[in-house]
Amino acid sequence: MRVPLSWLRDYAPLPDDVSARDVAARLIRAGLEVETVDEAGADITGPLVVGRVLEFTDEPQKNGKTIRWCSVDVGEAEPRGIVCGAHNFAVGDLVVVSLPGAVLPGGFAISARKTYGHVSDGMICSVRELGIGDDHAGILVLGDGEAEPGADAVELLHLRDDVLDIAVTPDRGYCLSVRGVAREAATAYGVPFTDPGVRDDIDTTGGDGYPVRVEDAGRCPVFAARTVTGFDPAAPSPRWLQRRVQLAGMRPISLAVDITNFVMLELGQPIHGYDRDALRGPIVVRRAVAGEKLTTLDGAVRALDPDDLLITDDSGPIGLAGVMGGGSTELSSATTAVVVEAAHFEATGIARTARRHKLPSEASKRFERGVDPALPAVAAQRVVDLLVSLGGATQEPGLTVAGVVPAPAPIEIPAGLPARVVGVDYPADEVTSLLTAVGAAVAPAGGQRIAVTPPTWRPDLTDPYDLVEEVTRLHGYDAVPSVLPVAPAGRGITPSQRLRRRVERAVAAAGYVEAPSYPFVGSADFDALGFPADDARRVALRLANPISEEQPLLRTTLLPGLLATLRRNVGRGASDVAVYEAGLVFRPAPGALPVPPRLPVDRRPTDAELDSLLAAVPSQPHRVAVALAGEREPAGWWGAGRPATWADAVEAARVVARSAGVTLRVEKDEHAPWHPGRCAALYVGDTLVGHAGELHPRVVSALGLPPRTSAMELELDRFFPAGLDGVADEPVRAPSVSTFPVATQDVALVVDLAVPAADVEDALRSGAGELLESVRLFDVFTGAQLGDGRKSLAYALRFRAPDRTLTVDETTAARDAAVAAATQRTGAVLRGT
Repeated sequence: MRVPLSWLRDYAPLPDDVSARDVAARLIRAGLEVETVDEAGADITGPLVVGRVLEFTDEPQKNGKTIRWCSVDVGEAEPRGIVCGAHNFAVGDLVVVSLPGAVLPGGFAISARKTYGHVSDGMICSVRELGIGDDHAGILVLGDGEAEPGADAVELLHLRDDVLDIAVTPDRGYCLSVRGVAREAATAYGVPFTDPGVRDDIDTTGGDGYPVRVEDAGRCPVFAARTVTGFDPAAPSPRWLQRRVQLAGMRPISLAVDITNFVMLELGQPIHGYDRDALRGPIVVRRAVAGEKLTTLDGAVRALDPDDLLITDDSGPIGLAGVMGGGSTELSSATTAVVVEAAHFEATGIARTARRHKLPSEASKRFERGVDPALPAVAAQRVVDLLVSLGGATQEPGLTVAGVVPAPAPIEIPAGLPARVVGVDYPADEVTSLLTAVGAAVAPAGGQRIAVTPPTWRPDLTDPYDLVEEVTRLHGYDAVPSVLPVAPAGRGITPSQRLRRRVERAVAAAGYVEAPSYPFVGSADFDALGFPADDARRVALRLANPISEEQPLLRTTLLPGLLATLRRNVGRGASDVAVYEAGLVFRPAPGALPVPPRLPVDRRPTDAELDSLLAAVPSQPHRVAVALAGEREPAGWWGAGRPATWADAVEAARVVARSAGVTLRVEKDEHAPWHPGRCAALYVGDTLVGHAGELHPRVVSALGLPPRTSAMELELDRFFPAGLDGVADEPVRAPSVSTFPVATQDVALVVDLAVPAADVEDALRSGAGELLESVRLFDVFTGAQLGDGRKSLAYALRFRAPDRTLTVDETTAARDAAVAAATQRTGAVLRGT
């Protein structure tokens, strides 16, 4: 909402020495979001005056253009000669002239200069050159008698003003008007407020005006209509009206339209005018019927929904209530009789209609946030008064007001509630005075309690704690002390937090870059990942108000967001990408998607209410995932690079396991979205904790990923079935380092192709005993000499003792024990035996 300071001062007599920035600071202190203060016209300096064209000569030029050599009276002893390229004025017309020394918007300096064979002693200005419009087809011609030559054009055209640009939050809909902002400014400065929305000369119970019938009083509790005749459609809008509408961010169009926009900006009540001669019978407010259509003012033909609230007459729909009028009854250049509508519509229904038809408007924006239901009759009369005084219209007798203004319900609270909630000593009389400044009626309710009846323009005040917020903001948020809670002695981050930090540090140290994403997905993401129709990961919670209808679900896996990040980086030229994300996924029980209950805010929920809320909360395990593509080891002077493979994804899982202090077991598996021949199931003990490998080619193609893209996802909660907070919080112990030499023994074992190398490695570790320091697979061989279905696995076994140098007999015995264990558990035999 853009509010000119001069307009604000009409209803709040602020001190003369107060600047717009001072007002902005006070309003921000009161809780409004003043984004900027625009100094309109501040870039216009020097002499800008009214001139009268005395005579001119049209002079054709060689380039085909015709210029006018004008003699202009600017209130000086002698007229000035000015060259002008426009032709939309006549002798005797009043124009705006910038004299030498003036500077126009954009730093356009004016000087006397020779052009087209003449010395042009100034410039006749267009509206675009003055910064008050976009029209540059011709110069600005003033009305006859509007001013005398030499008069100050800056003052005449209201070029200079300060404008507050306020971002109005949804709970402060009353500030989408000068009335609402002026009330806040008056309260902030402690000056009297003149309310333009209150008039005592209007009978709001009238029903003798234009006939109106409301069939849906729930969606339209109040509808006011008033009629004028004899309106002059050619009457221009006065300069002050055009300028105020323009400074508020709207474009002046015609007198009738400018007046309705002006009153909407002034009071916050949307207004609509109908050409009475185009109406067919009484106005009826009703729901749409399936199959009905309406051509709105923007020329679009809209198929209506039975939930849409309509303004109709005997011809059918003539407007979408609270959103946009229809073209059939539009005010035109021939309109002389106008029916003025000012109605109050229910906020939720207007919001649904505006979104359904993708038709946001200034009217719907206000109705969605709540408009004062007591305004319709006042606003309609205000429009009529302006049509009469500015457009020569005659007010028809009779005013129609259908419906009754709904009365706000009183809210009873303890007078000490604001002090108890906020922690600031608000005396009872100050609480009463601040709530009265809001516009509420405050009355004693017995004991230390008060009954507060909110004003009609504050539909957001429905709860005791809404009143607490009002007292707090008007007293000043800066008066609320900042007190940090005292942390209990001896406590810090939990063991689960320590584990997650340790895991993330390890993954980052392994070369992966953190890439957090929004936890939202859509069914298309599940399709692209190739999840089967009965996959439990497709069971997801749907958000009631999603950011995007394409992603309305809470994620059940980290992969969609992570792979989208990888694709985006590759698309921007990063050919080698390794990213990770750690966070929550949301896994409701299959077949159960409970709806959480609404808990009260005026009391503590009962245990049963809390239990029902917790029952609706899905399982939210912690997971960590990585995705990588391109080269894992870059090429350089040292040699060729190494492309990332499924083995790197498995190694990332091992990095996570080592940092968590658990042993990871790797087995072959088939699990979407991984390639069935390059997918590893990851186990801790007998518990499946995740998967890793190369993505399926169909998934790579569907998501637009580089070939051979690999990924891994682990669920940290499954590492410790008792829960992450049950992990023993033991100090980290440094490993012992032996100063004695290592003894290396190599073994080559022949096993069936189906035997996993990890199983052979586990068997070697278990059989080798405590002297074994490490096992490393360094060669895999298949060939005819081994036989069909057989492979050779070569391992390097390192042995070391902490207190002595091992003998050959000791290392040989340990190696033989390791081979024996592998033979027993996997059927391995030494190659060559």
